[in-house]
Amino acid sequence: MIVITGGAGMIGSMIAWHLNTKLGRDDLMIVDHITQDAQWQNLVHRHYVEYLDRDQLFDFLEGNDDVTAVIHMGAISATTERDFNKLVEANIHYSQDLWSWCAENDVPFFYASSAATYGDGSAGYDDANSDKLRPLNGYGYSKHFFDQWVLRQTPESSPPVWAGFKFFNVYGPNEYHKERMASVAFHTFNQFSETGTMKLFKGTKAGVKDGEQLRDFVYVKDCANIVAHFFSAALTKKPAHHSININGIYNIGTGQARTFKDLATNVMESMGKAPHITYIDMPADLQGKYQYFTEANMAKLRKAGYNTPMTSLEDGVKDYVQNYLMQDDSYC
Repeated sequence: MIVITGGAGMIGSMIAWHLNTKLGRDDLMIVDHITQDAQWQNLVHRHYVEYLDRDQLFDFLEGNDDVTAVIHMGAISATTERDFNKLVEANIHYSQDLWSWCAENDVPFFYASSAATYGDGSAGYDDANSDKLRPLNGYGYSKHFFDQWVLRQTPESSPPVWAGFKFFNVYGPNEYHKERMASVAFHTFNQFSETGTMKLFKGTKAGVKDGEQLRDFVYVKDCANIVAHFFSAALTKKPAHHSININGIYNIGTGQARTFKDLATNVMESMGKAPHITYIDMPADLQGKYQYFTEANMAKLRKAGYNTPMTSLEDGVKDYVQNYLMQDDSYC
């Protein structure tokens, strides 16, 4: 049985999609804590054994010897979350407890980190263990703290196989419940459909033109494929305890930064429309806490044996818009 926390979330539900449709696995335990009204729809096309609330998981795991792997995508993912105590409990303590259970029970453990750990990018984007990283918000710090805690664990106190994934700007199906935290691709589709224009931030930093802030936009299907690759490698190699060499923290991006203008333009063109963009001032709560550039260094992931090309922005946006957002049923 494969436990997927955050399994009703965007990335978690798409990992479940990949396991169902590409690997033929339906022995999934979906764990989440649904708070948005329509989020349950991320599960309607999935095949799985059971759904548990996050607070039921450890009771389920106690004495359970049927778990093949834990894929831990559950977390508070809002970069604007101000209650740091909530972030500590959900993003650090819960993750530490799952890690410890996997270590004690010899179960592979894969978890979501974030590119938010890199802060303003002044220390680079090289998935390195660096005390120089300074996240710009509490969410990013909670992810960075857990990454650093993981790297301090000895082999004897670690799961037999583990990997953390620093997801960059993920877009794609099943993000519809994320409200403000949904991708600019999703917001572009909705805003342009309703108003005939898309609002992007003005270039408030020297040298940055309007709408030309740069991000490494990664399609969610690529994220799911990468996690499944590590899961499959762990099962295929069936290593002796602590002997596998893929353990580590990896960037999950494309390795090519693109502008928000590029993203929005591709969405509108995929809708069969002439693009129209309106530039607005950046909200006060984002000023000083905003990443103007992200670009994943993908060398470590490639060295670990993942050689599948990443989906281009043009192809990913076209698939997302035409095969999901423009359909009556937009869920994957």
